[in-house]
Amino acid sequence: MIKLTPAQRQYLKGLAHPLSPVVIIGEKGLTEAVLKEAERALKAHELIKIKAGSDEKETRSQWLEQICQALGASPVQQIGKTLVIYRADEKQVIQLPR
Repeated sequence: MIKLTPAQRQYLKGLAHPLSPVVIIGEKGLTEAVLKEAERALKAHELIKIKAGSDEKETRSQWLEQICQALGASPVQQIGKTLVIYRADEKQVIQLPR
């Protein structure tokens, strides 16, 4: 997991704005299947949105942290039930500002 600078985080937020969630955390919470789907999505896109089904803000924050730790991703943003994460790929399609 890389530590994003405020400028990099702001840049990624702008890129994430038009994206739709590609992973959904449902009633069962953060399961192994959810992590596998997030892994697959990160390999394909580098920057993804995840829709969290919990009404508890603390639970959603914990999920964001757990997902990032498990997948080596960096948290970009959490707005309501939407989590945004980033992980650079070998191809590095997204070029982060310095």
